[in-house]
Amino acid sequence: MNDQHGIDLAFMRIALEQARQAALMGEVPVGAALAHGETLLAAAANRPIGANDPTAHAEILAIREAAEKIGNYRLVDTTLYVTLEPCIMCMGAIIHARIQRLVFGALDPKTGAALSRYTIGTDDLLNHRLEIVGGVLETECSQILKDFFRDRREGRAERNER
Repeated sequence: MNDQHGIDLAFMRIALEQARQAALMGEVPVGAALAHGETLLAAAANRPIGANDPTAHAEILAIREAAEKIGNYRLVDTTLYVTLEPCIMCMGAIIHARIQRLVFGALDPKTGAALSRYTIGTDDLLNHRLEIVGGVLETECSQILKDFFRDRREGRAERNER
């Protein structure tokens, strides 16, 4: 791997696998992978339900794991790959960790804080600016969410019919 697009695709596929794991656990299927160059530092699946922790988003868990691994809360020169555009909480953590790049798959028009609802990290309102790339494997990232919520709605309708 030597081209950035190829690297982005490879790590987004890892994030997608984490999203699939989250779905299997009954969590909203969001996955994240954090890399330094071509080295994977951490990968995580969404876990707020299972962990009883509202901060256990995939992004936060990956950031925690990577920081622990390298022994520093500053994750300079890293890229965070996420299947869904991060929320405000996660963008705050990304900024504080000094992550250099954010690459995400699907837009989140309701709570997206990188491009959709807010432009945290590129609006020049904070002390850290990051590069943001959206739409990487967007179809796959969107589909896993659509399938998850469709299945939940159908299951709910099925239970209501009984």
